[in-house]
Amino acid sequence: MTRGMWTRETVALMLLAAYLPLALFWAWHGGAEALGRFALAAVIVAVWHVVFLLARAQAPSLSGMIVALAVAMLAPEDLGVIRLALGLSFGVVLGELVFGGWGRNVVHPATVTLSFLGFGFPAFAWPGFDAPVAWAAIPAALIGIATGTMPAAVLAGAAGLGAAALLLGAVPQAVLFAACIVLVLLVADPVASAATTPGRWVNGALYAALVILFARGWAGAAPAQIAVSAALLTSLVAPLLDEAALALWTARRKGRHGRT
Repeated sequence: MTRGMWTRETVALMLLAAYLPLALFWAWHGGAEALGRFALAAVIVAVWHVVFLLARAQAPSLSGMIVALAVAMLAPEDLGVIRLALGLSFGVVLGELVFGGWGRNVVHPATVTLSFLGFGFPAFAWPGFDAPVAWAAIPAALIGIATGTMPAAVLAGAAGLGAAALLLGAVPQAVLFAACIVLVLLVADPVASAATTPGRWVNGALYAALVILFARGWAGAAPAQIAVSAALLTSLVAPLLDEAALALWTARRKGRHGRT
């Protein structure tokens, strides 16, 4: 995680800068309630970072604020302090900290948290998003690409298939809004997404395909629930996509050099 000036914390800081347009528009439309959700999530995440600092000498990370922002934006509404704390504790501890912190995790801890909350408390409504908040995902993605902290291939793979689905009318507008926000916050995470270039293209396209599939076949599911579920499945498949890409590269190299 270190190369010159690029450390884990530098990447986390750049990601926070990329998410700033999205966070500002969300806070503007959500008001004091949105800021309160973020503050509560940030405190819970910070507590667990301090616990692991004391127990394992594991340094806290700015990535915790990324998790807090994603959960505050996407978690089901009106959960209350106890349910939100339970879900965040599960996601942050088992999704990230037990692996040694951000950069070593397999699935985004916010994705784990949101999946836990969605399946554990299905009676609570998922949030909806206004158009300006969803459109703010575009500058966030552009900043992420410009700083090199978001994989451009993942974003392009999802955008290409998503644009085709939009033109064909395959995805409702509300689902598209939620999918764009989840794409930027969770799917395009540089740690939890695929690492190879071919894997990243498929990673993004797979996410978009799952969103389309769920939008058309999952009756009664909320747009944010659809997008988060697609993000979870895509993250779980990401290592397999890299394995397939590496196997294909190895096979081509052996064929080019005439090896068996």
